[in-house]
Amino acid sequence: MELRVLRYFLTVAREENITKAAEVLHMTQPTLSRQLSQLEEELGVRLFERGARHITLTNEGVLLRRRAQELVSLADKTERELAAQSELMEGEISLGCGVLDSVAVLADLMDSFSRLNPGVTFEVFTSAADVIRDRMDRGLTDVGLLLEPVSMDSYEFIRLGVRESWMAVMRPDDPLAAQESVTAADLARRELIMPLREAVKNELASWFGELYPSLRIRYTSNISTNAAILAQKGFGILVVIAGSLPFLDASKLVMRPLSPPLSSTSVLAWKRGVPLSPAATRFIEHARCFPGIGKHEN
Repeated sequence: MELRVLRYFLTVAREENITKAAEVLHMTQPTLSRQLSQLEEELGVRLFERGARHITLTNEGVLLRRRAQELVSLADKTERELAAQSELMEGEISLGCGVLDSVAVLADLMDSFSRLNPGVTFEVFTSAADVIRDRMDRGLTDVGLLLEPVSMDSYEFIRLGVRESWMAVMRPDDPLAAQESVTAADLARRELIMPLREAVKNELASWFGELYPSLRIRYTSNISTNAAILAQKGFGILVVIAGSLPFLDASKLVMRPLSPPLSSTSVLAWKRGVPLSPAATRFIEHARCFPGIGKHEN
C-alpha cells in the first residue's frame, strides 16, 4: 500500500462520493476509480458498497480507514519532525550584560533556549551599559542586558521583572556595619566610591537630594569588583547594586540597604531597525514568552 493511495481512500471515505472526492483531489474520476480498484485487488477485499449516489464502507473498509488514518498521521508527523531537524538552528549569539541580579534570569533563559536549540552557542561580554550599547551600535553585540536608567531611543527592549537594589558596602569593622540600613546623611559624612556612569550618578543624585553637592566622592569605577577591592582596603564606602557583588566575602565586606530603599530595573535590549541573525531573532522570540521576562515591552 502506498501512502498516496491511502490518502485517496480516506478522501473517498470522507466525501462518500467518488466524483466529489476526485474534485477534492484534483484528479479525474476514472483515474481515482482505477486506484481504488487496484487497492481492493491488492488487499483482496471489497472496501466499498457502491450505491446510486453514495458509497459506504464495508466492515473491511471501516478497518482500513482507522488504520489508514493512523498511518497517514504518523507519516505527516515524521515529515514535520524531519523537516524541523533539517532546519536545526545554528550560530552564535553575542550577549552583553552588567553584573546584576537579573543575570540569573538571563542564565535561565539561555538554558531554556539551548535545550530547544542545541546548535546555538553564546558569547557573553560583561561591562557597563554604555559600553554594551556602543557594542550593539557597532554590531558587535546582538542583545544587551542593561541597568536602567539608560537611553532606549534607538533600541527595542523587554523590561525584566527583577528589582535591582542599591546597597552601601563597607568593611565589617566600619561603624556603619552595625546599622540595619544606611541613610543619605550617614553617607554624606564619609568618603564614597561611586559608579562611573553619568546616568546612574544622576539617579543617585536624586536619592541623595540636597546632600549630593557636598558628597565626598573620592573614587568612581565602572567595575564593581574593582570598586569592592577599594572598599575592602578602606578607601571609602561603596554604593553599588547588590547583584553586582554576587560572591561577596562577608568576612571582608558587608552590605547594608539604603534607607529609604532605592532600586533600579534592567532591560533586555537590541538595536531597533537592524536585522539580526536567525539565532538572535529566535532568542528574542523565546525571551518574549519566558517566565520572569516581558513585564513591559517596547
